[in-house]
Amino acid sequence: MSIQEKILCSKSHEYLLDNEDGTYTIGLTDYAIEQLGDIVFVELPEVGSEFHKGESFGAVESVKAASEIYMPISGKVIETNVAVMDSPETLNEDIYEQGWLIKIESSADQVEFADLLEYEDYRDEIE
Repeated sequence: MSIQEKILCSKSHEYLLDNEDGTYTIGLTDYAIEQLGDIVFVELPEVGSEFHKGESFGAVESVKAASEIYMPISGKVIETNVAVMDSPETLNEDIYEQGWLIKIESSADQVEFADLLEYEDYRDEIE
């Protein structure tokens, strides 16, 4: 099973991967990276920060544009991918394995998941 078959995507182009232990990995979708172009800067939150669904938790800048990054569900940051902040171009190379952004703990209820799309549906909607 590919990672795309396991993720949920937000309409603001973040992906959410259930790690199946009460934690989730969040990153930007391949579509978002394609639209941004070459990434030159990534800003991510500190471990321990808490965010509600829809709140901005970071920013990404490319040669084309700057963009906020939003929480697909509410949660507490348990890990930040420092390597991406040090080498932002990683996002252009491997968004799922190396280019994830944060990991969170979340007890979000099903209501928070209601507007997230499976990858295939997400791709259909943006095309």
